[in-house]
Amino acid sequence: MAQRRILVTAALPYANGHIHLGHLVEYLQTDIWVRFQKLRGHRCIYICADDTHGTPIMLRARKEGRSELDLIAEMREAHISDFSSFEIEFDNYGSTHSDANRELCAEFWSALREAGLVREKSVSQLFDKQAGVFLADRFVRGTCPKCGAADQYGDSCDKCGSTYSPSDLKDPVSSISGTTPEVREAPHLFVELEALHDFLEEWTQAGEHLQPEIANYLKGHFLAEPLRDWDVSRPEPYFGFEIPDSPGNYWYVWFDAPIGYLASTREWCERAGEDFSDWWKNPETEIHHFIGKDITYFHTLFWPAMLKTAGYTLPKKIHIHGFLTVNGEKMSKSKGTFVRASTYLEHLEPAYLRYYYASKLGPRVDDLDMNLEEFEAKVNADLVGKVVNLASRTARFAAATGLSAAYPSDGDLFETAAAQSESIAEAYETGDYNRAMRDIMVLADRANRYVERNAPWELKKDPDRAKELQDVCTVALNLFRQIVVYLSPVLPRLAKQTAELLGQPIERWNEVETPLIGTPVGKFSRMLDRVETKKVQAMIEASREEQAESQSANEQEAGSPTLKEEPLAAEITIEDFAKVDLRVARVEAAEEIPEAKKLLKLTLSLGGDETRTVFAGIKAAYTPESLVGRQVVMVANLAPRKMRFGVSEGMVVAAGPGGKEVFLLSPDEGAQPGQRLH
Repeated sequence: MAQRRILVTAALPYANGHIHLGHLVEYLQTDIWVRFQKLRGHRCIYICADDTHGTPIMLRARKEGRSELDLIAEMREAHISDFSSFEIEFDNYGSTHSDANRELCAEFWSALREAGLVREKSVSQLFDKQAGVFLADRFVRGTCPKCGAADQYGDSCDKCGSTYSPSDLKDPVSSISGTTPEVREAPHLFVELEALHDFLEEWTQAGEHLQPEIANYLKGHFLAEPLRDWDVSRPEPYFGFEIPDSPGNYWYVWFDAPIGYLASTREWCERAGEDFSDWWKNPETEIHHFIGKDITYFHTLFWPAMLKTAGYTLPKKIHIHGFLTVNGEKMSKSKGTFVRASTYLEHLEPAYLRYYYASKLGPRVDDLDMNLEEFEAKVNADLVGKVVNLASRTARFAAATGLSAAYPSDGDLFETAAAQSESIAEAYETGDYNRAMRDIMVLADRANRYVERNAPWELKKDPDRAKELQDVCTVALNLFRQIVVYLSPVLPRLAKQTAELLGQPIERWNEVETPLIGTPVGKFSRMLDRVETKKVQAMIEASREEQAESQSANEQEAGSPTLKEEPLAAEITIEDFAKVDLRVARVEAAEEIPEAKKLLKLTLSLGGDETRTVFAGIKAAYTPESLVGRQVVMVANLAPRKMRFGVSEGMVVAAGPGGKEVFLLSPDEGAQPGQRLH
């Protein structure tokens, strides 16, 4: 097998927050893939960095009374600690706020300028005079200019679904200072993406760079019409890199963040004595990006356009994954299911999560659900009951004699498992970890049946059967090691423990083909404990307490708890309430409206052939793919409302202040579409 040169990246975590279990889906998925490639003998490096620029970083630093540099340094240390605790090994972990990134941003910018792709346009924005900053849409609230609904964001109305410019908002208030902002015009720089339309269509539809569902999504939602110009600058004040040929303007965070992949690689090259061009300007190098589906647009359109224009190697593949849900729902701070990586580590082993995620991840863009009961049961049954159990039941009997000098007859168990090598490797290669874990556990079941049949604990009782005991333990421990080789990308600590037990490091995938013979066996030490329900519950409770403390601190600082921000409405009678017809509905279809910033178009089934079309302002919180098949609550007798994008025939019921903090209400299991809520 020819050696490949592979450069792998995971999306850069934002320096404004801590790593949580949702983030870890991606970093563990990528780490497993990289470890597999290295085990196969390929040259493979894993590159990442902190994403450090933008208004939120600047505002948080101001709020906390410190510099942005101090803030991002602290968050970098926390991120690296979390990643290393989960055995995620980067070859280099950089920062977008680095000299290397500044230089590369200037190089990309010059290429875009020389290609004639940059143009300047005046943009009207609301400006907070007290804070001294231009306000992004999410930092301003006011009254909808169309329907008069209060407390709406600066770009669209959650009540009527209308979209508008922040400058059109009535009675606008800055979320930062609480003052009334003023309208100011500022020049922004745009990249004319449409000039690369033909290239982007060809690249995205080539069939090898993207999953089919992503390619189809891009073709239907973006490439079917002219591509919008991309706003790549922000006026001062802004924490980032000032644009050299446009004083007072800064590159938008989504311009310099992906270039951070190259900057972090350059740092590694300088340290390792490698040629940077071999990794980013060489068609023989495979570049693989792993990202979440929420940043598909940036990585599949903007990023290839930037690389193409600047003369760098395009990605061989962009691997896109779905979101993490817990117990079938979005992660919830109030329920304690929004769990920080550091909180998890206070209660549970990293190996549990590495294996559980691997057992759920497939090659598609499906969301991954972490059912806590299943998490406990699967880890205990598979890792403890099947894999580690093989060693714990046999190693102590082999410690005195070591392994047999010749490999005993085992009914072709070792040979059969070795024959699975390429099939399991193909599952890893394509990101189908779920299939790989299933196939490996089949081998573990067979090995355990062998141990049960031969009962080494019984053989130990008869001194005349000592050779037979040694042979049985030799077979069992070789089958155990073979399984651990297959699992080593997922469970690197177990691989090290196995190496210590059997005196042979696990370094190559093809070690599954050759059994160990005549080697000593060390003293068995407990490899992995069972998951305890009380520890899972303690983790959830600790996360809930963290949220309560954080909310309390925020409320004290703001001086206004939730009910004060949004007081209870005027009292109504039961007759008034009876006029509202709330029904259970199933989402049959969901699609984006590209020109709408907050709306998704939903097709809701009320049972039988009865359907309704509803436009819902939940785009920031939910992807269309995550909604299909889900049951929601809708207001079914709301008068149809004609909107810019069509007629909305009802309303879905949700809680939260808006934007990303929107939470759809769902009925309990067993409810049927069309049933009325009482």
